[in-house]
Amino acid sequence: MTQPVGAGRLPVPAGKSGCPINLTVELLGDRWSLVVLRDVMFSGHRHFRELLTNSVESIASNILASRLSKLVDAGLLSRHEEPSHRQKIDYRLTEAAIELVPLMAHLGAWGSRWLPASPALSIRAELLAEGGPEMWERFMAELRATHLDGRPQPTNGVLAELTQAYERVASGG
Repeated sequence: MTQPVGAGRLPVPAGKSGCPINLTVELLGDRWSLVVLRDVMFSGHRHFRELLTNSVESIASNILASRLSKLVDAGLLSRHEEPSHRQKIDYRLTEAAIELVPLMAHLGAWGSRWLPASPALSIRAELLAEGGPEMWERFMAELRATHLDGRPQPTNGVLAELTQAYERVASGG
């Protein structure tokens, strides 16, 4: 049974309780959902093949297909057919997914501080934590422009800054 959709609610099952933390964990708490959203959000990968081949964690194709379907059904991603290629689907973040940026920033900062994360894969989380809400708002505005409005990714935006920092640390620079 799904809960009523309206007034900003996602079309998801009612859950075991009405606790918002429990409901969020039920939606996002499997092994791959947040990783797929991370890759769409922070890597700019929007097609199945890109998500499959660029996954640091080596997600299996059947799992990726399942998670993409789950995230679309839950209202966190939307599917758009590419006019140039009938079988190519463009996955875009919805407003609900874009509003996960602060949560992703907090998760990344916590993991970077308390877990044995690699420096290259931690730098984006550290920069987002340092940038705080002002940077998160800029990043969410950038994601809205590219995912909701269909504008090209800016070359000097937050994602570009995070990507440059990652590439610099990954290359040892």
